[in-house]
Amino acid sequence: GMGEAAADYIAHKNLAIAGAVGLLGFVAGLWMQFRARRYSAPVYWFAVMMVAVFGTMAADGPPLGHIGSTIFYALLLAVVLRRWYRSEGTLSIHGIVTRRRETFYWLTVLATFALGTAAGDLTADSLRLGYLTSGVLFAVVIALPAIAWRWFGLSEVAAFWCAYVLTRPLGASFADWLGKPTDRSGVGLGDGLVALVALILIAALVAYLTITRSDVQRHGVQRHDVQISTNGELGPTRTASALPQRRLPYQPAE
Repeated sequence: GMGEAAADYIAHKNLAIAGAVGLLGFVAGLWMQFRARRYSAPVYWFAVMMVAVFGTMAADGPPLGHIGSTIFYALLLAVVLRRWYRSEGTLSIHGIVTRRRETFYWLTVLATFALGTAAGDLTADSLRLGYLTSGVLFAVVIALPAIAWRWFGLSEVAAFWCAYVLTRPLGASFADWLGKPTDRSGVGLGDGLVALVALILIAALVAYLTITRSDVQRHGVQRHDVQISTNGELGPTRTASALPQRRLPYQPAE
């Protein structure tokens, strides 16, 4: 929700400045992330926040309408995931141990944020459900992947990405509900205040993760997760020590 509120707040002040902040923040966040030799919670979550802001602006930018934007970014996400799987043979976040896989990961995250923004606007505005009802709707829907995984055999990877996609419209809907004026079915706190409170909460969470490292797995990587592909096919498995430094919170500690 922070990306949604921050992007809307800055855009309301000045579109040109909003575009510059979104683009520069996006580039800076990913530049820092890819330069990091190992996972750093502040660097990773800064990149996530900047991708969230940029993804929101990307969804709001093209004059496609909410339906058109939702379809466009859904297709884009499907293309990225398909290309990732064909190239690497897995979409598991635990197997993101090469620069190419991490590139696919961030492209997926960007498409997810843009799709979530468009989908949230579609339900709230185009379908006239309002922000609160949209938030409740996505809160219910986001439980479905867990149910499908627990009782109906949905794979862990598919369940994760389905839930991940739904976190964006869920957060954006509640952020809009809190920030938007009452005549737009919101509470009227203002996008700036909502973005500030969300930023403080994220900063506190990142500080906790930095100190405790509770987001870093302590067990080893399974062999099928560290296969390196060559020309779209799975190649020989390398040992964990031969792989590049891990820069995401989903990989085991060194």
